[in-house]
Amino acid sequence: MARPPVTQLGQQTPMPDSPEAALLERVANPHPDTLYVARFTQPEFTSLCPVTAQPDFAHLVIDYVPNQWLVESKSLKLYLASFRNHGAFHEDCTVAIGKRLASVLDPHFLRIGGYWYPRGGMPIDVFWQHGTLPAGVWLPEQGVQPYRGRG
Repeated sequence: MARPPVTQLGQQTPMPDSPEAALLERVANPHPDTLYVARFTQPEFTSLCPVTAQPDFAHLVIDYVPNQWLVESKSLKLYLASFRNHGAFHEDCTVAIGKRLASVLDPHFLRIGGYWYPRGGMPIDVFWQHGTLPAGVWLPEQGVQPYRGRG
């Protein structure tokens, strides 16, 4: 398998202007014969409300069972940060991130949980999944408590 070039790791890289402009890179999985879960957690994800332009905040948890590819983590950080000036609803952001990762990585399985902080008094949690979890793979709970308010 040819190794794709990694252009951002180890380089000073400017913040992408938008999610569409962000370069999401991948590297070869050193254990393609082994089923395991890799998890990325982004507790300070930010995007903009497309109606009010007010900031929206979420805690994202991305779990995937790699096949031939791993996501290169610096490119993932830059991709997620590119949403800071991007106007989209919570559902759109969460599902778009999951679909983009699935497209780039072609994993055995991928799930994303978007735990959005309340705006207007109501939290919106968004979950998306690609593929079926392979038998025998341990997938821990995402560990994010549901919003309880002041109760």
